[in-house]
Amino acid sequence: MTYTVNCSILLTELPLLQRPAAAKAAGFDNVEFWWPFSSSVPTDREVDEFTSAVRDAGVQLTGLNFNAGDMPAGERGLVSIPSRSTEFRDNLDVVAGIGGQLGCTGFNALYGNRTDDASDADQDLLAIENLSLAGKAIAAIGGTVLLEPVSGAPAYPITTVADALSVIETVRSTGAANIGLLADFYHLAVNGDDVEAAIANHAAAFAHIQIADNPGRGAPGTGSLPLHDWVEKAHRGGYEGFIGLEYKAPKAEAFAWVADCPVAGHSGAR
Repeated sequence: MTYTVNCSILLTELPLLQRPAAAKAAGFDNVEFWWPFSSSVPTDREVDEFTSAVRDAGVQLTGLNFNAGDMPAGERGLVSIPSRSTEFRDNLDVVAGIGGQLGCTGFNALYGNRTDDASDADQDLLAIENLSLAGKAIAAIGGTVLLEPVSGAPAYPITTVADALSVIETVRSTGAANIGLLADFYHLAVNGDDVEAAIANHAAAFAHIQIADNPGRGAPGTGSLPLHDWVEKAHRGGYEGFIGLEYKAPKAEAFAWVADCPVAGHSGAR
């Protein structure tokens, strides 16, 4: 298995467009991003600058979020929010275009917080419709929609593997088969989900894994989570994808742990 650096949460001392090159300089060949623009439909120039930064760095973009709204302000996706649905749908072709240019096939669609403007049932119906549309939009480039349980957002309704798998099953019943679980071991652990059971029962079906330690969402080895064991078990259980590094750490020490306690038996970044 191979690491991919989340350049939206790591290397943040640098301007966003300099982070792919910094990841490469640190020894990594793969990067992922949350939505790197301020709107669902950025300008052509903004898209060109982003794609050029990834290409020029010589790294592979392995993952990209659909527009999830204002993350620092607490928003966690547009998928299920009626007043933001147009924004989400306007985003689909842009995401597919970037993915097609850069060979990216993993696309995280954050579900969205509960809102007072619609019932939970109506939000869930809209989410199924929008996730199905997202799947169809990226099918031509071999893309997979990722659905992620999230912690730290009380109004976010997808918090466990069971929650996510229920939605995934419903979306697949609409004909959009290219949707899978993003298993972020940090979020699952913080939410009290049974990570060991999730790995034992579903590792081969994980569409992506991300890691951070707890407490603090720091680098592996800074907390108490058995990330090495979990990643090894996922590997033995059939997971063959990337391991997303989605934790908080200063640039100067962000990757020191790789040589000291490599996850999944790796002795180096690549």
